[in-house]
Amino acid sequence: MKLLRLIVPLLFAVLAGCAGTAPKQNLSDADSKQPGYPNRYVAAVTSRTVDLTHPARDVWDRIRRGFAIPNLNTPLSQQWTEYYASHPEAMQRMAERAGKYLYYVTDEINQRGLPTELALLPFVESAYNPKALSRSQASGLWQFVPATGTHYNLKQDWWRDERRDPIASTNAALDYLSNLFEMQGDWYLALASYNWGEGSVQRAMAKNAAAGLPTDYLSLSMPDETRNYVPKLQAIKNIIADPAKYAVVLPPVGNQPYFATVQKNQDMDVEVAARLAEMPVDEFKALNPSFNRPLIRGEHASSLILPADRVAIFNANIDAYKGQLSSWKVYSARRGESYAAIAKRFGVTEATLRQVNEIPYKQKSAVAQNLLVPGGGGVQVASLDMSAGAERAEIKPAVAQSQARLASVKPNAAKPNVRQHKVRNGDTLFSLARQYSTSVDALRALNNLKGNNLKVGSTLRVPGTDVRG
Repeated sequence: MKLLRLIVPLLFAVLAGCAGTAPKQNLSDADSKQPGYPNRYVAAVTSRTVDLTHPARDVWDRIRRGFAIPNLNTPLSQQWTEYYASHPEAMQRMAERAGKYLYYVTDEINQRGLPTELALLPFVESAYNPKALSRSQASGLWQFVPATGTHYNLKQDWWRDERRDPIASTNAALDYLSNLFEMQGDWYLALASYNWGEGSVQRAMAKNAAAGLPTDYLSLSMPDETRNYVPKLQAIKNIIADPAKYAVVLPPVGNQPYFATVQKNQDMDVEVAARLAEMPVDEFKALNPSFNRPLIRGEHASSLILPADRVAIFNANIDAYKGQLSSWKVYSARRGESYAAIAKRFGVTEATLRQVNEIPYKQKSAVAQNLLVPGGGGVQVASLDMSAGAERAEIKPAVAQSQARLASVKPNAAKPNVRQHKVRNGDTLFSLARQYSTSVDALRALNNLKGNNLKVGSTLRVPGTDVRG
């Protein structure tokens, strides 16, 4: 099974704690010992006392109460604690991003009886960014590589990638971690296996055993990334245990679900789903990053993730709405068909066809593939309407607000949350809009573009800061 690995740019080192290069150091003994762990592992000074005389105040409190993995008392853990503590703004950004998911993750961990330190693992893996993608193609909050994702039943196809689904990936990750702990009988070894692969850890243990050496976590020879992996988690744990000590202000995360799901069995445009929930399209996409296309297929029986306070609104609007839910249909292209001919057949420009389907311009004709094409007489999202006057009033304001927000974007306005993207071969406005959780119209407005063509090597302004925070 392929290893779960992270990308390693310097910025992500601040946010997700990428592998360091500190040499092995002598380890000091701790004052106490827990069964199954060497004396040197256990630290008595990194977690503050939790007051159990009252119910948990919030999710952070629930996490602290469920700590069950012995503290790792090593110089490397202290080094990473000091490192994260020296970047409190980065910690706060990660914590704010985590706020949408922590209740669900912690609740699942509690139901399984697992240590709540595992709720902090996505800080190390992805900076709690569900769209994070590493060089080794590990994706999502929990950084599943394709093979491991497939093994744990995370669907990955042209339509969706459930490694980015917060619910599906969390359940798969907890299954995987539970299996690793059952295999290794030790959380340090289980966590090292999650990062390095269980086969690699077992071979390292066998090598030590053959040489008459100890086979515990700290005694194994590991790559730097894995050697730093558990110390990073310990560092995050130290800061969450006592944020005031490290000048970190954790955002409030109430002890109730942030999101809920609704089931759908009809084809529906992503933009239509967002409008029916009366929420900005970008916010809908941020909660539903597993969908690869502007159309959500009904045959997949996908669950839509919505803020808990949007579910009733969505259900009421979809019950009242009488129009079509999708402006797209799926065309099965034959091998060798011209994209220009397909575009002409469906009354759309070739540029738009390529953009929507992420077809590189160097590819001149179709392979045997599914293509999204205009359905003809479909939904016009900007004029999404209800069937009766009373219901129409519920949808129109949301659409008008969205249009007003778009109209307010000035091509050359100074924006604190704008970054630059250098156009590469294969980039399209559609793919970049999905990559940066924005819309094609917003990219056009921000860059004063009239059409869909992008020049390779040119620089685009895109909303938002780096995906790692």
